[in-house]
Amino acid sequence: MTRPNYRGRRVLSPLGAVLLIAVGAALAADPSRWLIFLVGVGALGLLDDLAAGPARGLRGHAREVARGRPSTGALKAIGTIGLAVYALAGQDLSGPEFALSVWVLALSAHLGNLLDTRPGRSEKALALVVVAVCAILWSLAPLAPVAALLGPVAVCAWLTLRERAMLGDSGASLIGGMVGVLLVTALSSPVQWVALALLIAISLYGEFRSINSAVGRVPLLQRLDSLGRVN
Repeated sequence: MTRPNYRGRRVLSPLGAVLLIAVGAALAADPSRWLIFLVGVGALGLLDDLAAGPARGLRGHAREVARGRPSTGALKAIGTIGLAVYALAGQDLSGPEFALSVWVLALSAHLGNLLDTRPGRSEKALALVVVAVCAILWSLAPLAPVAALLGPVAVCAWLTLRERAMLGDSGASLIGGMVGVLLVTALSSPVQWVALALLIAISLYGEFRSINSAVGRVPLLQRLDSLGRVN
C-alpha cells in the first residue's frame, strides 16, 4: 500500500503494520499487560488507517458521533482508554493515581498521532522521552517494558526520515503508547501530573492551532525536527 506524504510523494503506508508484527512477536515471548496495551492501540490505529472517514481531530469525530455516524476516531479514543484501564488493573494505585495514569497513557497515544505530520517526528519524541527518563533515574532499567520494540522503531525512523514510508495512525499511536508506558512505569505521580498537564496543553493546541507552524517558529525545535531527514 502506498499513499502520498505531506509533499505528495507516494510512500509505503502504514508502516505501523510492521510495528504491530514486532509487538506481536514480543508479546509471544512476554505476555505483559503493557505489550497487550500497545498491540491494542496499534490495532485501533490500523483500523483508522484502513477505514477512516473524512473527520479529523477530536472535534471532527465528536461531530460525527453527535450526528449518529460511525467514527473510527471515536472508537479509537474509547478503545484506548479501555486498554489503558486494562493495562493498569492490579497495580497498587489509589483512585486518583489510577485515573492519572489512564489519562497519561491515553493522551500519549494521541500525542503520537498529533506529531505524525512530518517524517520522524513521533520517533524523535519517543527518543527524547527515553533519554529524559533514563537521565532522571540514571538507569536503563525503566526501558524494560518497551525494550524489545526500540530496535523496530529505530528501523521505522530510518525509513520515515528518508521518506520511504509513513507510520500511519497505527505506528504513530503505538509509538505514542510507548511514550505513555515509559511515563507511567518510570515516573512518580507528581512528575506524571506535570506530564499530563503538558499532554493536555499539546492536545488542545493541536486541536485549535498548527503544530507544524509552532515548530517552525522555534529555531531549536525546527533544527531538531529536520535532524536526520534526507530530501
